[in-house]
Amino acid sequence: MKVTKENLRTFLGWCTVINLGFLLYWILALSFARDWVFLVHTSAVEISKESFAEINYAMMGYYKLAVILFNVTPYLVLRFAKFSR
Repeated sequence: MKVTKENLRTFLGWCTVINLGFLLYWILALSFARDWVFLVHTSAVEISKESFAEINYAMMGYYKLAVILFNVTPYLVLRFAKFSR
């Protein structure tokens, strides 16, 4: 398959949808099953609830920033930029 602007835009669009789905799953898991998620993680590593919450919220922010930076922004540039040949 040849890499064209349209193919790349489609790829980035689907990457954005999938990554935002992962982020939504993460948020819902922590919202509705926080104790279970904490139990799963503390079975491997001893950590306080405060540290667990702080780490998760920081990582959610980093993940969201990475999705915006590497998926959404290039998609929008390819979607709305005027390219001339």
